[in-house]
Order: sequence, then C-alpha cells, then structure tokens
Amino acid sequence: MIEQNRLLRTLLTAADSPTEMRVQENTGRKVILLSGSLVGNSSNNSKGVSARVFKNGYWGFSAGSALDPKSVRAVLRAANKNANFLADSLPAKDASLAPVSAASYLFNKPIPNSTPKEFIDFAKEFDDYVEKACPKLTSRTIVVTADSMEKLLCTSFGTLSHSVMPRIYLYLIMSADASDGSTIELFDVITGGYGYFGDYFTKQDSMEKCKAAADSLYEELMQKAQGIFPDAGVADVILDSTLAGMLAHEAVGHTVEADLVLGGSVAGHNLGKQVASEMVNLVDFANDTPYGLAPLPVYVDDEGVKAKDAWLIKDGILTGFMNNRETAAHFDMEPYGNARAYSFGDEPLIRMRNTAILPGKDKLEDMIASIDNGYYLTRTGNGQADTTGEFMFGINMGYEIKNGKLARPLRDTTISGVAFDMLKTVTMLSDNITWESSGFCGKKQPMPVGLGGPAVKCKVNIGGR
Repeated sequence: MIEQNRLLRTLLTAADSPTEMRVQENTGRKVILLSGSLVGNSSNNSKGVSARVFKNGYWGFSAGSALDPKSVRAVLRAANKNANFLADSLPAKDASLAPVSAASYLFNKPIPNSTPKEFIDFAKEFDDYVEKACPKLTSRTIVVTADSMEKLLCTSFGTLSHSVMPRIYLYLIMSADASDGSTIELFDVITGGYGYFGDYFTKQDSMEKCKAAADSLYEELMQKAQGIFPDAGVADVILDSTLAGMLAHEAVGHTVEADLVLGGSVAGHNLGKQVASEMVNLVDFANDTPYGLAPLPVYVDDEGVKAKDAWLIKDGILTGFMNNRETAAHFDMEPYGNARAYSFGDEPLIRMRNTAILPGKDKLEDMIASIDNGYYLTRTGNGQADTTGEFMFGINMGYEIKNGKLARPLRDTTISGVAFDMLKTVTMLSDNITWESSGFCGKKQPMPVGLGGPAVKCKVNIGGR
C-alpha cells in the first residue's frame, strides 16, 4: 500500500474540511469437512478506497474498488460533492467533532501466506483423530477459517496508520444421540486467535493440543447425553468465564455505545449511577491489558483517533460511553478510538474492541462450594440483547450444583434478564480471565471483536425444558 500512502497524503494536504481516506483489503479462507468429506473450500478478497468529508455537521462519503490515482481522486471528489450537497440541502446541524491529535501506527511484521492444501491437510489429520477417538458421534464438522483486515488510513489532521488484523481458528462441531433418542450437539474453538496459520497449526505440539481439546469436548458431549433440564425460574448460578465475555458484550456493551445512547439506550439516564455490584468493573480495552495483549488489538481507529482503554463501569458505577468524534463532542467526552469500519465501502460506526468484566479475587471451587442449590453454566452458543439491557443467551452445557458440589449435567436451555439488574446481584468473581475472539459482532456491519471476563456468581432467570 506504499503507492496509495503517498497519494493519499498528497491529496489530503489540500483538504479544507475534516477528511479521512482509507485503503482497505479484506481477505478470507475457509475449509469445511463434514464427517470426513470436504464440503467447503473457499476464499474471498475485497479491496478498495473510501473517503469521508465533514461539512456543517454532515458527513459526505464515497467509495470505489479501483486504486489507480485517477479513481482515488474521483472518490475524494465524490465525497466532497456529497458533503456539500447534504450541507446545502438539509437544515443547519449543530454538530462538531471532538478535537484530537494526530496518531501514528505502522504494522511492520511480515504477512505470511498459507495455501488451501495446508488448511485441508491439517483438517483431515485432525478429523481422522476425531473419528477414531470419538466413536459415538453421529456427525462431526471440522472448520478451519481465517480472515484479515488490512487498512491504510490518512486524515487531514495528520494521522497515518497502517494496520493488519489477522485471525485464524479451528472449530469442531460434534453431534450424538441423547439417552431419550434426541440429537445433542456441542461445538468449540479448538485453537486459534490473533495471527496466521503458522502461529497455531505448524508447531510441533499443535496437533497434540487439538487432540486433547477434542477429547475434552467429547467427554462433555457424552455427559450431556445423560443430562437433565433445569428447573425454570430465578436461580443462583455461576456463569463460567467463557460466558462472562458474552454478557459484557451483548448485555452491557451495546447499551453504552454512544450512538445507541442517543437512540434511547437505558445507559443514557444511568450515567454516574450505580448499575452493578461494587465489585463489577467493565472496560473496553484497546490493545495492551493487565492480562497481556488484548485478543484483537486496535491502535488507531478508522477516524484516525489513537486507541485508548474506555472504562465503562468502575466499582459498579456507570462512568462513560464508547464514542466516535461526533458523539464525544456531543457528550463532552474524550474519544478513545471506537470508530471502526468492516470493509472499504463501510463508514466507521461506534464499535467495541476488547470488552471485558475484570477478574475478582475468588477461586472457582469456592464459588461452586458457596451454592447449595443452583447451576454452573459453562457454554453458550449465541446471545442477544436490546438497548434496554434485556438479554437472552442460549446455554449449551452446564451442571447442577447441589450442596456445594457439581451434580448432574444439563441439556440445552436459556438464561434471560435485564443486565443492570442482574449485575447488581453479583457476589463473587473468579481471579482469572478468559478471552474469546472468534466471532463477529453484527451491528449493521460485521466486526471482529474480543470479549472476556471471569466466572461470575449471580442470580439469573433460567429456562426449563
């Protein structure tokens, strides 16, 4: 992207209004094996340039897939034309942008390339093991998937950023017959994260770790086959650390995105108020965390703002929102780099990055021992929430807790509640954090996000059969 870098910087020297230009390339590759048969082998690529211009409170946007100098200039002219049209045609808008300093980030690591054959060979070797080691499966699906977003961003206020966000994951989906004759299923991310094929799939112990993870998932599935349905109603539960991130993202995170606050989110009238137990802290991390590098680090956002951590809940008090430059000016807050766009043809939206409930000081075994009659919920497959904070998550795996000990395994169920009400019931947090980063957030555009948290003891409404 060196050629486009020079061109964009040259074009922006003449900008008379706040202007952003972004060259972006998204790539993806996926291999799917269904019970040993190759049923998917695909790749995708999209590349182009966009420009955005701010005039009199309105953004003009344009994008195109051609990257020759003439086409890039045409995209910038179109964005200016669109901004002028909106400013001239619509009522005057009292809107401004929060002032920010120029930011700089240049990705300087080599970008390796892997072949479809490498994906297929690894998937087949892993599938051979699963077939032999897990004899009671009725079906099995292996997915190796990778995606990457590479962005070159230049702004009229001096930001220059070249970033790359690569991800790769190995999924395993298992199905079997339950004791009542119905079909049960579990799935998991076996390995993967931020990086490339060689970071997770070619080390000497990579396959052995994958085999061990498959063994563990199969053992859980066999337990689930004998599982029972929980009693419906409000219950004392422990949400495993793998579920806490989903709670942080879906039930709380979206309510404190400033564009949704302007749209009437429950967080709007709760700023500065107690919304959770005093032991609850929620942060949207940018890159470095007290627990190591965030799963999907962001250094400069797509408005050219240097990324910083956004504290959202501190000691149970709602302390802030996630903003872009425009909403930051409206709420008189500092923007922390939450404006993100998925593809070159998308405008930046306020998005989460790596959102987590911070760990506490408790041990998981002590948390389980503290419950006489309740549930330990360990896996979720999906979740959703609205701007009131009302949420519902599917629970794919869990266990009864009887007299402080784990008892019978659970079948599929759901949990639901209102986020701020539920967070006020939190009484224990484990001293570890688990991160997850394999999914996409679906707010208008897909977006890779990280989510994390500790095990959480709380009260929640659990579904029955």
